[in-house]
Amino acid sequence: MDFTSSRWLPVVLLTLSNIFMTFAWYGHLKFKSSPLWLVVLASWSIAFFEYLFMIPANRWGNSVYSVAQLKIMQEIITLSVFCVFAMFYLGEKIRWNYIAAFGCIIAAVAFTFWPQK
Repeated sequence: MDFTSSRWLPVVLLTLSNIFMTFAWYGHLKFKSSPLWLVVLASWSIAFFEYLFMIPANRWGNSVYSVAQLKIMQEIITLSVFCVFAMFYLGEKIRWNYIAAFGCIIAAVAFTFWPQK
């Protein structure tokens, strides 16, 4: 089996990508007194690493998943990473309606991977 055709490789790469993405998009919220130009520059620098994982995840992942499956998988990974980030880095509380919305996204994943036949 070729390394790039692994079903788990896209999941790992998407997770790494989303960790970088979350810090790039939301990490600056702890530094509200920093100049905007500086946090934009820092965010773009972090986002570079996001792309180093995202592009191969989608390229190699498309050999084992459809584009729709990759996208919905990326969304569930994004929400999972974001929940952990919001709780532990930003100190946010996760409310019941967030959990309900997350459940709807999980249902979307189930429908996306539902057998075609």
